[in-house]
Order: sequence, then C-alpha cells, then structure tokens
Amino acid sequence: QVQLVESGGDLVQPGGSLRLSCAASGIIFSMYVMGWYRQTPGKQRELVATITSGGKTNYADSVKGRFTISRDSAKNTVYLQMNSLKPEDTAVYYCNSRHARVPADYWGQGTQVTVSS
Repeated sequence: QVQLVESGGDLVQPGGSLRLSCAASGIIFSMYVMGWYRQTPGKQRELVATITSGGKTNYADSVKGRFTISRDSAKNTVYLQMNSLKPEDTAVYYCNSRHARVPADYWGQGTQVTVSS
C-alpha cells in the first residue's frame, strides 16, 4: 500500500520560513519523481516544485529563489524548504509521487500552510 505522509504545515508570519516533509512508503523511491503541489479554495491544484531521482529540479516561477525541494533516498522522504513566505503562499500543500516510466501517480493527504500576521 502506497502512503505519502506530509508534515510541517503551520501558521507563519510573512517573511518567515517553514520546512515541509513527505515520507513515502510502499514505492521504490528511486523510480519516482517527487513533487509538491498546492491548492486554495476555488482554484486548481498547481505545481510548486518537482525533483527527479537524479536531483533535477523544477519550480513554479512564483516560488523560484524562495523555495527549495530536496529528497533523501535513505529516508524515502522529500522536503520543501520555504523561505520569505508571502500571504499568497497560503494553501494546502500536497506531496505527489509520479513513476518515471509507467502511469502511477500518488498523492498525500495535504498539509495546511497559512502565512498571515
């Protein structure tokens, strides 16, 4: 059974930082592209960042230079370091794992990030 368990969401002031974690189980971690997406009420889920098993990263323009995605293969965990947070970063953040070669796509349950003073 595949499980993606996110943690680290919280209420933070503008300009602050948070680190999200996503622990994966039930998958061969090295075979999956890992990513973070976010969603606000009434809007479609949007890409935040992805990382391949080889470490190649991709970021949404809105987070470039502020967010950093990384992965730890020993822990089957992907991280999202978020700095210089803005109110518009407020959303539910979802972890995603997508197989590099076959149609297999999994989602976590989401973690709430709120940026507000």
